[in-house]
Amino acid sequence: MTRYSSTQRYLHWSIAVLLAAAYLFIEQRGLFARGSAARLNMMQAHYWTGLAIAGLAVWRILLRWRRRAPPIVPPPPAWQAWSAAGLHLMLYAFLVVMPLLGLATAWADGKVLYVPFTEIALPALLPQDKGLAERLEDLHGGIGEFFYWVIGLHVLAAFYHHWIRRDDSLRRML
Repeated sequence: MTRYSSTQRYLHWSIAVLLAAAYLFIEQRGLFARGSAARLNMMQAHYWTGLAIAGLAVWRILLRWRRRAPPIVPPPPAWQAWSAAGLHLMLYAFLVVMPLLGLATAWADGKVLYVPFTEIALPALLPQDKGLAERLEDLHGGIGEFFYWVIGLHVLAAFYHHWIRRDDSLRRML
């Protein structure tokens, strides 16, 4: 069996953990009152987790171009290979675009993004514009909701290949 490189596997699982954390931070922020320090910390954690995801995803994409995916044994039908390629393209785009949309949303909303454990703020690259912030937030949130399904499909496909097709798709990433 041919596996992904240890770096590719590390990036895959690190991104998966960070993605779960980003969703957790944003979904649980409602436990805290608006304007509270705890809620601000949840949002800051969401922002920085997203930016870490984007950085690791770019690294992962570059590695994927350099080192192709190992072959699946036994090979899947052509339609499954094309479906997997499309799903992976969506996932990679999501991992880079969503953090950038989130950052743009925060800047347009006038929010300050502090470097963790410091008082240093990143300079905003967009002017404050509440209308733009609302549109970006709707887009960011809508894509985030949609990607619950895409991520779920990715996980189900891995289990399908492992337990039903009995190929090495999942084992290549373990």
